[in-house]
Amino acid sequence: MQIIRTLVWVLILVMLLVFTAFNWRPVEVTIWTNTVLETKIPALAIAAFLLGLVPMWLIHRGTKWRLERRIAALESAARVGSRSRAPTQP
Repeated sequence: MQIIRTLVWVLILVMLLVFTAFNWRPVEVTIWTNTVLETKIPALAIAAFLLGLVPMWLIHRGTKWRLERRIAALESAARVGSRSRAPTQP
């Protein structure tokens, strides 16, 4: 499974490098009426990708952290509950 993940990342990197090589042109991005940002197309594409990825990644990490804490609390409660219900001799 690790080799497949590595191959996918290498493929994504190669595609990004090819995209960068063929689109290395400056573009002007008008932010406000008198503010113009001149940048290269690959930098603009990567920035747009990260603007979409980072918030979703942060939400994912927060949800995962909250659920892991909840699971740990439930497991702890189950361990304590099983100790208190030890079998008694009749």
